[in-house]
Amino acid sequence: MNGLATSLDEARTLMAAVEQHAAAARVALCPPATLVHRMSQLLGGSGVLVGAQDCRPEETGAFTGDLSAEMLADAGAVLVILGHSERRAGYGETDALIAAKAEAALRAGLEPIVCVGETLAQREAGDTLKVVTGQVRGSLPAALGGQAFAVAYEPVWAIGSGLTPTLGEIEEVHRAIRATLQETFGDTGAGAPILYGGSVKPSNAAEILRAAEVGGALVGGASLKAADFLTIIEAA
Repeated sequence: MNGLATSLDEARTLMAAVEQHAAAARVALCPPATLVHRMSQLLGGSGVLVGAQDCRPEETGAFTGDLSAEMLADAGAVLVILGHSERRAGYGETDALIAAKAEAALRAGLEPIVCVGETLAQREAGDTLKVVTGQVRGSLPAALGGQAFAVAYEPVWAIGSGLTPTLGEIEEVHRAIRATLQETFGDTGAGAPILYGGSVKPSNAAEILRAAEVGGALVGGASLKAADFLTIIEAA
């Protein structure tokens, strides 16, 4: 829940730098819903894609305050983040609900980024791989087979805390996610990007992005300033 009209200046700066230096990575901004349309107009045709932060599974209905995937696509989004740990924890979102949202995203032509990750208590109990692979199986519907999608691993305890797992811990989880994706989706699962999210910042991005099976980053606070986000993009 960050971003007002003034944030468009940061997006404009980012766009100019990405276009000037031809970034090797796919770059996307997922602003609050209030900025999706304006940002898509600003960034349309550039090297920066626009996504949304959540959607409702239903196409229409009496769900005051919610937004359907179709509404987001109509506003100019091409991607949507689903199942973020803050949605799971703060709104009680289940794997089944997130899977329904992923199907809605496909229905509307949006590329879903499905988030998974364990809490500190689950990690300390030794349940990290069980929890994360279970979320992958439960949150990614069969309809994703043959479609473009990404999975983002975000250890809940690392988000906004300044803490990050060791590279070995990140690689262990990403390898487990890859194995689960291949088991579930075959070739599609072998190629889907697995992003890392959890206190990614300019000072650690290069190291994290070199880790095995890390195919990108889901960046939080460090994406709010173009200069910080550009440093991460350049590290890719």
